[in-house]
Amino acid sequence: MNKFSLLVILLIFAVQLETNAQQDLQIIDKPNITMDGNLMTPEALWSFGRVSDPQVSPDGKTVIYGVSYYSIDQNKGNRDLYSIGLNAESSRRLTKTVKSEFNAIWRPDGKKIGFLTSESGSVQLWEMNPDGSGRERVSDIEGGITGFKYSPDQTMVLYTKEVELEDKFKNLYEGLPLASGRLMDDLMYRHWDHWVDTYSHVFYSDYEDGKLLNHKDIMEGEPWSAPLSPFGGVEQIEWSSDGKTIAYTCKKLVGKDATISTNSEIYFYDINNGITKNMTEGIMGFDVAPSFSPDGKWMAWESMERDGYESDQSRLYLLNLQSGEKIYATKDFDQNVRSLSWTENSESIYFTSDWHGAFQIYRYDLNNGKVKQITEGLHDFRSVSVAGDNLVATKQTMSKPTELYLVNPKDGYTQQMTFTNKDLLDQISMGETEERWIKTHDGEDMQVFVIYPPNFDKNKKYPTLLYCKGGPQGPLSQSFHYRWNYQIMAANGYIIVAPARRGVSGFGQAWQEQISGDYHGKSMQDYLTAIDELSKEPFIDEDRLGAVGASAGGYAVFYLAGNHDKRFKAFIAHDGIFNEEAQYLETEEMWFENWDKGGPFWEEDNEIAQEAYAHSPHKYVQNWDTPILVIHGELDYRVVVTQGMTAFNAAILRDVPAEYLYFPDENHWVLKPQNGILWQRTFFNWLDKWLK
Repeated sequence: MNKFSLLVILLIFAVQLETNAQQDLQIIDKPNITMDGNLMTPEALWSFGRVSDPQVSPDGKTVIYGVSYYSIDQNKGNRDLYSIGLNAESSRRLTKTVKSEFNAIWRPDGKKIGFLTSESGSVQLWEMNPDGSGRERVSDIEGGITGFKYSPDQTMVLYTKEVELEDKFKNLYEGLPLASGRLMDDLMYRHWDHWVDTYSHVFYSDYEDGKLLNHKDIMEGEPWSAPLSPFGGVEQIEWSSDGKTIAYTCKKLVGKDATISTNSEIYFYDINNGITKNMTEGIMGFDVAPSFSPDGKWMAWESMERDGYESDQSRLYLLNLQSGEKIYATKDFDQNVRSLSWTENSESIYFTSDWHGAFQIYRYDLNNGKVKQITEGLHDFRSVSVAGDNLVATKQTMSKPTELYLVNPKDGYTQQMTFTNKDLLDQISMGETEERWIKTHDGEDMQVFVIYPPNFDKNKKYPTLLYCKGGPQGPLSQSFHYRWNYQIMAANGYIIVAPARRGVSGFGQAWQEQISGDYHGKSMQDYLTAIDELSKEPFIDEDRLGAVGASAGGYAVFYLAGNHDKRFKAFIAHDGIFNEEAQYLETEEMWFENWDKGGPFWEEDNEIAQEAYAHSPHKYVQNWDTPILVIHGELDYRVVVTQGMTAFNAAILRDVPAEYLYFPDENHWVLKPQNGILWQRTFFNWLDKWLK
């Protein structure tokens, strides 16, 4: 239930824009907002520019990146490209169009920038000069493409596109052009928010005179996707340093096998002989994000160990391309590894990792096998790239959206490069964030973040929200979220208590794994301990407590609704799991259910599974007596819409005050501006009704 990739977001931008551009063709630009007051509002939240995907030029002197803005009136987003020199005081806008530009990268010679954009419903590869001039179309591929990379010698381009394979039931539909029925005979027929009708394949073409020629599908006829569906992007595909090999991430399984396994592999495709070889065979979890050293001697990648566990520790692995030896590089590092970036001398790899509620930058040195922490502080560094003697990274905090930063790798000194949202941030008062450590019910140390309203007065009493994190695994860190935003909750007069309960990453793998098979036990006690401990403060009103959360956080809300001993006066559950037995047979990624619940509910001798299902939230609905708002999206195939419907129906049948906010066009998230604002208004109207 975690991992949402940049590629998916950017493709959504492109598709939404193309659909709406036929109607109005209005450029979406940076909004000029004058705040009426100094508190965060839903409209202000949707006005922030969203900085993403920095790419350093080959000479290490310039960075291109994208900024996405939304139009509330047009109910869509648009993304334009910018550049900034490492020592420049201001950025330069490269595009200003009604079509989103994304997947922008430098051509190896640094003379052109390649990018994807949509034209007449088809996403194609374009190029322009580094100053934004000379925009020309490079590809003309039927159906469009979804990602690309230049070969190191600039003679070829690899790209990904969706392909349809032969339908074995095709004959049944002859003469029935209006038939809408779908026939299937195996699992994984739909995934997250779409029906599986196509597969993403990797292609390569010759690149001559600014055009793509002689296309080759290196996965021709194969019924699986690369990159991994639905969240993988071009970071899962890479050219070798000599340009003779394409490395790609793929899970070569179908149907039931695909839905119960996470065993993806990294494959090498030899351009010269067309032979494909599995390079990570024997490593049974997710193997993703291949990255070759500049000297061509090594491939690094992110690897999980255990098949079926999507939140296993993400480890740094190295493959010696000469000897074939595989090295578990971070075996003494009990943290996750993300966003790999080689140094130019091939002696070190920079990466990001979360620890104690913050993402930092680290360096692994090949010569001694040691990991060194580069940065410190309460912030999230979510990506890092080598830029000569410096690093370029994206950073955000709970009170500041993503911007680009220059980082000195010697001492961790950080300098902000872009100021995309300065004008808007200058008008908004943010609440203070406090880090606390408390003892759990069983004597463990647990980190809790407390976010206070702007202009907090310790002599007053405030309504307070327990934030129940989704996942259930993954970080609870310094994220600036565009829906579950701590600062907008604080701006509405609430104190937020956010505990890093059992299951949260960044505290060692053992802490994270204590939630698997035990959603109802230690983690629920952690929530109650956190709100009980903070309620001892004189400024927290014990009579005005609420609990809110989404996904696994929605599960927590549904569970607490039947097990809270009248602590809370209001609940909000978004896309939450209500009935665990139904969820097991409704969802699509069975590896998740099998690992986190211990197996199917019909295995009577499976003690872990029987214990998990015995504590399904729906089995405590007889105890519900507290007002609850339920939110769900029709296109959520991960936690299907009937989970929300049945929870709401149960509340009404029990005469519990309840509302149900239903989105027919949203998935596990809320991605459209007007829906997002409706979500915020409904959220706070409900809380204000019962807690103020």
